[in-house]
Order: sequence, then C-alpha cells, then structure tokens
Amino acid sequence: MLKTDAKSRLPAPLLDWAARDRVLHDHLSEVRYIARRIHDRLPRQVLLEDLVQAGVLGLIDAVDKFDPGRSVQFKSYAKFRIRGSILDSLREMDWSPRRLRRQARRLEAATSELSAQLGRAPSENELAEYLALDLSEFQRLLSELRGLELGSLQAHAREDMSATEAEPCQPNGPEEDPFCLCLRSEFKSLLAEAMNELNERERQVLALYYYEELTMKEVGAVLGVVESRVSQIRTAALLRLRARMQQLLVERSRLSPRDEVPTAL
Repeated sequence: MLKTDAKSRLPAPLLDWAARDRVLHDHLSEVRYIARRIHDRLPRQVLLEDLVQAGVLGLIDAVDKFDPGRSVQFKSYAKFRIRGSILDSLREMDWSPRRLRRQARRLEAATSELSAQLGRAPSENELAEYLALDLSEFQRLLSELRGLELGSLQAHAREDMSATEAEPCQPNGPEEDPFCLCLRSEFKSLLAEAMNELNERERQVLALYYYEELTMKEVGAVLGVVESRVSQIRTAALLRLRARMQQLLVERSRLSPRDEVPTAL
C-alpha cells in the first residue's frame, strides 16, 4: 500500500508514475480555481487556458520538489507554486502595455505623495483632483489598471527575477527560520495597521474578495454595486495599501538600519 503523509496528504515518497498522476489529477481543480481568480483581474486578450497551462506546470513543479518532511501541507505549497508559475508566465507574456505601466507608476507615486501630505490615505476624489482628472476619468483609469497589481504589496519584483525568486520566505522553504517567522509576523502587523486606514467600503471589498474568496460579481451583489465598481474599489484600495506599506517599511528600516526590508508574505 502507498504510504501517505498525514500532514501533506501527498504520497511520501512518490513510488511510481501512477501515484504521481493521481496527485496531479486530484489538484487540477485547484489550478483552474487559481487561474480563474487571476484571470478575473486581467484584460480580455489574456486567455484563461494559457493561465491554466502555466498553473499545471507549477503543480508539476510542486509535486517534484515537495518535501513531506517539512511542516507544511502540500496544498499550501502547491498553491504557492501554481500562482508563482502563472505570474511568471504573465511577466514573460508582457501582456500589459507600457502606457498602462507608466500610468500605474504615476498613480502609485501620487498616492504616496498625497498620503504623506494629508497624513492619511487619500480619497478617490482627492486623488482625481491631484492628478487633474475628472472623477469619472480617474475611475476609468482604475478599471484599466486592473491586474497590474498582481505582485507583492510591498514592491514590484525586479524585472530579472521570477515571482517565486522574489520571495525568499516561501512555503516548504526556510519557514522554520526564526528570521522568516519574524518577518512574516512583523509584515502582518504592518499590513493590519495599513488596512485600518482604508475606508469601510474598501475593507469590505478586500475582505470579501481575498478572505471570503468571493468573485467580484458576488462581492458586488453583497455590497449592492456593479462588478466594474468592485474592481475599481479593489484597485484603489491596493494602491493605497501599497503606498502605505512602503512608508511603514521605510520607517521600519530607518529604525533598524541593519535589518533588511521584508520582501515576502
């Protein structure tokens, strides 16, 4: 009989190709789920099946590299590898026009500058005025930027770095390392502080979308707004979170100059 690790729920070790295929088959639904979640935030020209194919490669990589001796479930490790593989494929695809990337950097810089001036997260009206845009133009820009914030909240990965390489404290990696545990704990504390500075509607959208894992259409039904408005609110909230997290991390690095700024969650 094939042995199974109770925590990982993955055969340990994988004795034959049949066992390996069973594990892959059992987790294909997770690949499609993660691919759909990411695809919801992307322009229509990006095909879902392309993301699924990239996710399958990530799943295969997870099966090949998973160490049952680690204190992490295979499902958690596979999710990380699947998502990382999909994001890497998007980077290689270069699906986002340069104009949009410039607009995203402009909006992110404006959010940081205005946050510093006001001492709080700026509203959409304030950001629109700061950028000399009508509110409708600003919200249209938010809709166009959906998907550009797929990476980490802290900072964009370097152009020569994959999604998984950009995060040193990975599942099934050095997570038992006290340094990584400390970084995760501190980052979560900073993230909670930044979340508290968002308005109630933004917190609701992020909670329903990321924690309850509802689709944007379902979030809209709960909040009584259309799906496109949910996308705008989510993008604006993530921009504010990113700007505030960068401020908090810079403040932390000044207080502890010897420490590295956390780069993974």
